[in-house]
Amino acid sequence: MANERDTEPRSRGRPSAPEAELRAAAVEATLALLLTQGYAATTVDAVAKRAGMAKKTLYRFAENRDALVMQAIASWTDAFQPAFEQDAQRVAEVQPLLEQGLRTIAQQVLSEQAVGVFRLLQSEFPGREAMLAAYQRNGIERGRAIVADWLQRQQRHGWLRELDCAQTSDLLLAMVMAEPLRQMALGLLPLGSDIDTRITAALTLVLPGLVGDATALRNR
Repeated sequence: MANERDTEPRSRGRPSAPEAELRAAAVEATLALLLTQGYAATTVDAVAKRAGMAKKTLYRFAENRDALVMQAIASWTDAFQPAFEQDAQRVAEVQPLLEQGLRTIAQQVLSEQAVGVFRLLQSEFPGREAMLAAYQRNGIERGRAIVADWLQRQQRHGWLRELDCAQTSDLLLAMVMAEPLRQMALGLLPLGSDIDTRITAALTLVLPGLVGDATALRNR
């Protein structure tokens, strides 16, 4: 029976690579091709060849080039999520947890690959609109939403004042990331430069206006 054959152990040949390993190889190949050969050359055939896998294997993860690009960009924001899973147990933990999360975002957004994609999007090329849409939806908007969700949870715990969490997320990310990204894209700042002091300075400036009423917090 078909299901019996499906469950038989492999007796010959090379063991199958884990799904996560295959997906990571596809993402790496997609980004490498985008940055070295451009959007037009980043075809399913080219990605499969560079990743060292069959096209039918690649199609398990993405049905076309646009889906490959979306997954490659989404892989950056996938890395943000774990850094924003922990909630503060007291108001003094808000700043260090947020600093930790913003450092994680910076490591991805200001990486060589991410800055390379940002540079690429400043030029005109066939397929730019589709790639820009993927970058906006799976990178920028998803990153903002992750930070906004964390802020909203801290607000529900009573650590933050009533605020527009989406707007606050946008402002924090712009304050921390926008200028370093611009300078790196222009070659004025080395790729991967440490911006920890910038993150700390931004939160030291902003958080006093965001934390909840001190008296109420002491009574919790």
